[in-house]
Parts: sequence; structure tokens; C-alpha cells
Amino acid sequence: MNQRLLISLGIALFICGSVSAETKIHELGTPVRALSTVRLHPGKTPTGAPSLLMTAGQNNGGIFVADIDLTTGVCRQFSAGWNEATYVTSSYRSLQNGVLYLGSGYAGHLHRYDPRHPAKGLEDLGPIDPEYATYPTGIDEAPDGSIYVGTYPGAALTKFDPTTGQFTRYGRLDDEDKYLYPLCGSDGTIAAQIKSVTYRIVVFDPTTGEHRRIGPKLEEPKLNPLRYHFYKGTDGLLYLDSYAGAFRIQKMTIIPVDRDSLPPEMPGVESTEHNAYQITAALPDGREVSFADADSYEYRQVRLHNPSGHQDDSIIRLDWKGDGSEIWALHLGPDEKIYGSSMLPERFFRSDLDGKNSVDFGQCSIANGEGYSMTNYGDKLAIASYPGSRLSLYDPSLPYQFGTGPGANPLDIGRLNDISTRPHVSITAPDGKIWVGSAPDYGLMGGTLTWFDPQTALKKTYHDILTDCTPFTLQWIPEIDRLLIGFNIESGTGAPVRAPRGGFGLWDPKEERADYLGDFGDKDIADICSLLPAGNGLLYAISGRNPRLMVHYSAKPAPTRLLLIDPVKRKVIESTLIPESFGPLPFETGNILRQDSDGQVYAATSRTVFRIKPGTCEIEPIHQITGGDASVIGPIHEGRLYFATIWRLRVLDL
Repeated sequence: MNQRLLISLGIALFICGSVSAETKIHELGTPVRALSTVRLHPGKTPTGAPSLLMTAGQNNGGIFVADIDLTTGVCRQFSAGWNEATYVTSSYRSLQNGVLYLGSGYAGHLHRYDPRHPAKGLEDLGPIDPEYATYPTGIDEAPDGSIYVGTYPGAALTKFDPTTGQFTRYGRLDDEDKYLYPLCGSDGTIAAQIKSVTYRIVVFDPTTGEHRRIGPKLEEPKLNPLRYHFYKGTDGLLYLDSYAGAFRIQKMTIIPVDRDSLPPEMPGVESTEHNAYQITAALPDGREVSFADADSYEYRQVRLHNPSGHQDDSIIRLDWKGDGSEIWALHLGPDEKIYGSSMLPERFFRSDLDGKNSVDFGQCSIANGEGYSMTNYGDKLAIASYPGSRLSLYDPSLPYQFGTGPGANPLDIGRLNDISTRPHVSITAPDGKIWVGSAPDYGLMGGTLTWFDPQTALKKTYHDILTDCTPFTLQWIPEIDRLLIGFNIESGTGAPVRAPRGGFGLWDPKEERADYLGDFGDKDIADICSLLPAGNGLLYAISGRNPRLMVHYSAKPAPTRLLLIDPVKRKVIESTLIPESFGPLPFETGNILRQDSDGQVYAATSRTVFRIKPGTCEIEPIHQITGGDASVIGPIHEGRLYFATIWRLRVLDL
């Protein structure tokens, strides 16, 4: 019986549960219990007394509303109790009756909390638009009390009638872009801004369902930072203050006005310009509310400010309870401790190898998204964060004191460039430079490759090396002094994919160019998701398709394959298909190849850990991941694989 048949039989027996050694998975705890997409919503009770609500997102237990005691800070929490409803991506508190509406991402549902009837809790009103909405982008209220909701990824509009509980789904209002942000004027006008590849306004007639674009259109807004501010004024009407002039939007028309006559923006209403996590607004008694700790994303302290100046500000401390934040990245630090980042908000944590002495340090970047990738340089650690591909430098031997100036640790040194936003991979080259591969920002196309020198603070970026693709994984090739780049087909954040497949690149740092772009002779290449040295000048690679690209970017599925490549000869030597029964790649990344301290190479999908025979593509499944899929594959160290199942840090004894 040949060797490949034996391997196939072994895989089949493993899947049936006959040959797997006893799985030894240990729970190391929940490192972070923070909140995301947090907003304050001032209003009043039925008796006219000041009322303050807070909306917040989290991964374990889903979104919740906190009804805040303005004297003590005690929070009555009302939870969705649904993990898929993770983020409060849009919210609005009615100026008519104080009812709070919120949209949940990525569940795409509309929820309601009525402080007049707290016994109802946080109501799930249902899906906003099953076809076009996973991420509600904006909510506003029409004069008749109807609630209008904009959506991603379909740039669609939906109306909810509170009196009947019925949804009216109007579908897409734009066939090119994905994001739609509606506002309702006091004169009955309904309009929305489309973004983010271009900015434009569409108006809508609720009686006929007619919609059309009006006014100026801003091309490539990220590259053209021109004035384009769509908002609701203090007079309740809708305005566009743009590079092409100022306008009032009235019903289905747009009317030029004098810019000097434009009213201020209505306070407490989210405009399409600042889809903010916190909005400063006033209580009925005139006190303005804001988070005193918003800059650090703690959301524990609410400042009550009397603008008259007759009273000092007071601060109340909130006692909300978090249940768990999703882990986004795991990394073995230079001090042989496990480091990681949570997602929205980005909080940096550290744990001993046995899970003890876990510390949630808090903020490590002003990005507040997530630490996408990390790399050791000497005895220090670099963290590359989303959004904006910001780089932070951390010295584990010094006290933790985050900042952006001298003495800070970690030190946020800022954006690597003005183009990139998702720093998928970071590595340190032999000369000490840190190389980062990133996806481009919203509205831009083509990924970036950037180097940063920690000794000199010099940096340089190269854009769109492989057309409409992103550098997703990197390895230094010492034999030829080249950087091997694995590209995926992420063309731009928020934009559909354009390239049919990714590929390989060999980058010459001295000549500052790629002297090879291609597929190494393998016409079945999809995305290159992972690279790892295989010894003798060879490397392993994973060709596959990240689930995130299929869900959010309209990418087509592709089989997952293990490749053995020779970068010097620029060829794929051998490949094997990784069975679908092993489970999908982790949602965000296909970076699944890992090397243990003894040199043995492994890989792990979301459900299966397998060993790779050195110098070959022969694979041996050795463990099933039970108790929840692996959402992040972390390092392997001394026979233990560290990974995450959403908010849980876990380890598997190999």
C-alpha cells in the first residue's frame, strides 16, 4: 500500500475519532473584558427628569444597554444575550419619546430599549434586511416617528414603523459602494450619504420609493481630503457643506445656499462624517455628558459639565460588567511570555506560559481597533495596529506607560503611511528593520509594503506591488537577500476584490523593487496565507482563501493547500490538498503554519492540528480542537500550541 494512501486512510480514521491521541486542551482564562462601540445617550424620563443611557458592544453575551444612575453611576444592564450581535454599529435615541434604537453588527438586527418600560429589556425587533444588512450604518427618525436605517454591505435603506412593528425594506440605493448613512429632516426630507470609495448624496421619496443621486460627487476621498460634510442642522433641516459649495437638501432637490448662512450641526445626532463611539450632548437640565476616559477607551468615568460655569464638573464612575472581548492576535514575546491584543477595543495583554499572572495592560495604540501583527526585534516588541497601520514599540523590561512622547512604553510612533490600514504581517529583517505588509485604507486600492528602522525612525512605503493585491505574509530569504511576499486578493478595505488570485513576490530591498511576481509555476494558487521555513533553503506555504474575504469582499471560495516551495528556483516542488473535513481557516487569517522550539513544523485550521513531515508535504492529523473552534492560531512553544476561541485563551499539549 503506497504512502499517500496510508496518509489518506489515517486522515479518515482520525476524522472518525479512531486514531487521535487524547486531546489535552487547557483553558487559560479570559484576558480582556472591555467594551467596544460605546456611546452615551442623554434624554429624559417620562416625568421630565434627566436620563442617561449607554450602549456598548462585547463579544461574550453581545450588545447591551446600561441605564445609568446619574448620582451613583450604578448601571442597570439589559443584554441582547446573543454573541452574534456583537457591536452597536449605529444608534439613535428618539428626540420625541426617549426610546433608544440600536443596530447590531454583524447580526444586522434592529433593537429597542424603552426606558419607560424597562421590564421589556433590550428588545430584538428583527433583521433589518436579510439580503443587504450585516452592519447597520446609521439610524434616524422621521417627523412621523418612523425609524430609517442604513446598511452595509448593500448600501440599502429600511424603514421601521414603531406603531405596527413592521419593516419596509427598500433595497439598495447604490450599486457601486457598500455604505449608506441616512438622515431625516424635520421637513420630511430623507437623504443619505454613500461612501467610502466615493462620497455622494442620494435622496429618497418614501411615498413612491424613488431615489436618485444629487449634488457633487467626491472621487477618491482618502486621496482628496476635500470638504464634504453631510449633516442635520440645529433647524432640523439637512445640509451638505462641500468643496463644490454649500447646499440645503429639500425633498428630492438640492438648493445652493450661502456657506455663511449654514446652521451649526444638531448636537447629539451622529453625522455621516464622525461615525463616533462617543458623542458629547446635553441632558434636559443643560449638563453636557462625556466620557472623561474616552482617550484611553476605558469608558468607566462620565463627566457631567455645566456650561454655565457656575458649578464644577462632576465625575461618576460606572460599574458595568464586561463578559469577554475577542482575542485578535497572539504572539510569543522576547521574554517567552504570551502577548496578545483584543479586538475593538484594542487592549494589550500578557500572560505567563501557564496562564498565570495574566495582565490586561490596556491601551497600546491610539488606533483602538486591534493589534493585527507583532514581531520581536532584539529584546523588544513591535505592535502594528488597525486602523491606520500604526506602529507601537514596547520594551518588556520597562514599566508599562503608554503614550506618544518621550518615556512612553509602548510608544505609539504613528501611522506607517497615509495609505494602509490593516497591517496583516510584521517581521524583523537581519538588518533590524521591521517590515509590515498592509491592506489599504477605506476607499483606496492596492496593499502596501513598508519598512521602519527602530534605530533611526526612518521608514518607506511601496504601494500596489501586485496589482489590487495585499502583502499578507512575509519571510526573509537569506540565500538571496530577498523578502518573499505572499499576496492575497484584498484589494481595498470595504471594496470588492478585483484580482482573480494572489501570488508570490521576491522583493529586492537594495533596488527597492520586486524582481519576481508570479505563481512559482503553480496555476492553482489562490491566496498565499502563510509562509514558514522548511529547511535546506525551502519554505512551506499555505494557499487558500480567508473566510473574511468571502464574507465581506465577495471573494470566491478556494481549496486550502500545503505547498513546498523553492524561492531560489522560483517553483513549487510539491503540494497536497488539506481536507475540508479539517475545518475552515480561522476567519480573519490563514496564517496557520507554526514551528515548535525543536524545529518540528505544524499547522492548525480552526478545528484540526496536523504535523508536517520535514521536507515533504505529507501531513498527519494529530488533534481535534474541541470546545469551540480556534479563531486565532498563536505560537507553538515547547510542545504547546497557544490559541484563542474568541474571548478564551487556550493551550493544547501536542
